[in-house]
Amino acid sequence: MSILCATHFSDAAQRAATAAAELARKMDEPLFLVHVLPSDLSRAFGQPLVDTARAALGDEVRRLEKLGARVSHQLLTGESAVELARFAEEKGVSLVVTASPTSASPFLGLGGTVDRLATALPVPLLVVRDAEPFEAWVKGERPLKVMLGVDRSQTYMVARDWVRGLRRYGAVEVVAARVYWANEEYERFGLPHPMVFQQVTPELYRALEQEVRSLVTPLDAEGQPVRVRLESGLGRIADHLVAIAADEKADMLVVGTHQRRALGKLWSVSHHALRLAKMSVVSVPVMTERSAEGVVPTLRSVLVATDFSDAGNQAIPYAFSMLPAGGTVHVVHVSDKVVDREREQELRQRLQQLLPRDAEAHGRKVELLVLSDGSAATAILKAAERLSVDVLCVGTYGASGLKKALMGSVTQEVMARADRPVLVVRPPRA
Repeated sequence: MSILCATHFSDAAQRAATAAAELARKMDEPLFLVHVLPSDLSRAFGQPLVDTARAALGDEVRRLEKLGARVSHQLLTGESAVELARFAEEKGVSLVVTASPTSASPFLGLGGTVDRLATALPVPLLVVRDAEPFEAWVKGERPLKVMLGVDRSQTYMVARDWVRGLRRYGAVEVVAARVYWANEEYERFGLPHPMVFQQVTPELYRALEQEVRSLVTPLDAEGQPVRVRLESGLGRIADHLVAIAADEKADMLVVGTHQRRALGKLWSVSHHALRLAKMSVVSVPVMTERSAEGVVPTLRSVLVATDFSDAGNQAIPYAFSMLPAGGTVHVVHVSDKVVDREREQELRQRLQQLLPRDAEAHGRKVELLVLSDGSAATAILKAAERLSVDVLCVGTYGASGLKKALMGSVTQEVMARADRPVLVVRPPRA
């Protein structure tokens, strides 16, 4: 693997090249310094322009080699984003580094080389605005302060994995920022809406914090704690993320990207973050290959649902079997009618009787929950969101007909709508 730095020899490009060289030295990776000549300029000015560009590349390589990096250079001709993406794939580079658009760029660089690179590259793109933090980090003078945009999506997962990989090379202080729309989250978690628009209740805040904590756990496992910031907002998420990153004095903002094009950019967080941020930004594409050293997930919590049928009850022991010491099993029953306190207590006692004898062995925790909702599947899914469980566990009938229409239909809906793993427990063949 290697690092590619695109340059056009400006002061900003030199700062980006310095950051790329420092990173290459820190990671002990080779660095490609690349300049792309537009085809029309190459045709118009011919060999003199080519010779000038090669001489400038040579001078920049010598400067970067003094920083301790292993540098080679390449002069390409064509459309910048296309040629850089092709070269990156051909050489198997792991990171592309470039300078940010200048303040004079039309529409903050919209449609420019950086904008096009962000949608074309198969690997992460680092847009450098200040090289000093990278120099200090490489020298061990201070940690690199990174702000990571968090949500429950595949784009977040690839961005988180990239930050986790960066931590292998030195101290990285991570702030995990979650921007949310309160009214939308009340609905997702199945919590009652307050009377005041956009008011954040303690219940909502706790549910969001618990979810973010579960999502950043792989980073916490590295021994360097992650600090969490939650912010309610309206409008573009990118504007809030950039503002939080500035308030945190972050050296770098890291976001995942689907590399949306055309009108899709209107709601792209990464697209607006690259344009608006005053600090360096890393955009990590979903197509980035996940590390072969991927960590086996550690399950911390499981939600298992039963309707007190044999099919539902048989799922409960399996839920406990999945958890290591210290995990939590949430055992849930959804009533098809509103229950009073006495009825709720009765149902909780029935759930208690279904628990395995060694349910709380090895430090496992058990939470019993009785819900009332018109749709059992919806209640189960909202509880899973609210409790930030890692896995859902449900039973199903192995037969067709009426039984399948009852418990089986709930299981099918949970499987179709869940955004986390679902273990379906089937009975043995008769």
